Amino acid sequence: MNSARLKVKEYSYNAGGYASNPVKEDSSSVIEGSFYQQKPMTVREMITRRINKTLTFFLGVSICITFVSYYIAMNYEAKLNNLDNKIVALNSENQDLQAELDRYKSFNNVDTKIGEFNLLQKAEKVIEVTALNTDTKTVVVPVKTTTDHYDWAIGY
Repeated sequence: MNSARLKVKEYSYNAGGYASNPVKEDSSSVIEGSFYQQKPMTVREMITRRINKTLTFFLGVSICITFVSYYIAMNYEAKLNNLDNKIVALNSENQDLQAELDRYKSFNNVDTKIGEFNLLQKAEKVIEVTALNTDTKTVVVPVKTTTDHYDWAIGY
């Protein structure tokens, strides 16, 4: 029954052309059932949809900018941590060099003080002494005696 209607519609369409013989809508549909019918959008819904799309676009752009700026910030933080580690190493080396410099300065100060007071001088005269030729050498052995009384304190 339905196929017969379709054949009639095709025949009427093909016979005369669409302008002279338009296809008429029947009240009966080929496919039967309850389907969701979309109602036309109002102006308010169109404006709301347009605003939502615009805000969604700006949100996406701001999220992309946030990711890029976060990457840049993490890159700079890594560089700063690297520089901080180098600074700590240089400060440690500087302290070691400062301690060594202070040690050399103290040696220099001692040398200049000795030079000022002439503590180390060459002998002006050399005295020669003749050696005694004795074959027997006497060794003095000290005699140790025990006493009941000790003149010392613990720890000194």
